[in-house]
Amino acid sequence: MMRSRSKLAIAVRKPDGEISVEVRPWFSLSTWNLFRKPFLRGFPVLMETMVNGIKALNYSATVAVEEDPEAGELSSIHLVVTLAIAIAAALGLFVVLPHFISVGMEWLGYAGDVDSLSFHAWDGVFKMFIFVAYIGGISFIPDIRRVFQYHGAEHKVIWAYEEGGKLAPSTSRGYSRLHPRCGTAFLLFVLAVSILLYSFLVPWLLTFYSPEHFVYKHLYIVGVKLLLMVPISNIAYEMIKFAGRFNRNILCRALCWPGLMMQLLTTKEPDDEQIEVAIAALQCAVNAEE
Repeated sequence: MMRSRSKLAIAVRKPDGEISVEVRPWFSLSTWNLFRKPFLRGFPVLMETMVNGIKALNYSATVAVEEDPEAGELSSIHLVVTLAIAIAAALGLFVVLPHFISVGMEWLGYAGDVDSLSFHAWDGVFKMFIFVAYIGGISFIPDIRRVFQYHGAEHKVIWAYEEGGKLAPSTSRGYSRLHPRCGTAFLLFVLAVSILLYSFLVPWLLTFYSPEHFVYKHLYIVGVKLLLMVPISNIAYEMIKFAGRFNRNILCRALCWPGLMMQLLTTKEPDDEQIEVAIAALQCAVNAEE
């Protein structure tokens, strides 16, 4: 899957070995100028990326098994339900679960109350551990590993294109499978920013309103954390844009380094056939804008 400014190219290797490519408009939530402004565009970009990604995966699955792509396309209601489940699962796994594990650490006497720094330190540790463990765990699933190989192929081909190299498997193979503008880095920035903001904002908000009942207090804090994911994703997006634009700067390289290390899990070395698919997608995406 390759995106240009307004188009999305999806390349799929069919069972007979032929590469099928579909170019479609990029579904965008940023039609309003307000959602194109810095520090307001990150959350809409995250949502539209999820929508386009789900639709692309569904399309590729139908083509790969030689089903009718139109018959296999998700309807609007199915897309909304799938997106809602994906968002709920992500928030539950990376926001709600770490919080209540940290509550357990408080009960065990290893953390203070929710307004203490130690509570949010544990919350951050568990959040990062769950994220890394989740990515590492699914990478052992054969189908997911193959997706990660295609992910690596996309990065190699993008590097070749950006460096002015020849778009061929033999030349693209030599480029890195790690790229500073990858969505993996975006997610890692979201987690890092959330850890920092929760550590300071949650205790500060509790000075204005703090339910006395233990359960209500923690439900209130979890609700606040969920709402804060919108500004957090906006901040994280600007950070990754800045780091990607000046990726040769030593400070930006330091910012990109954790995301690049995470890509060691989310990308795998592709074979030449997978690189060919990535090249087909990139060429169609570029040509669609010309």
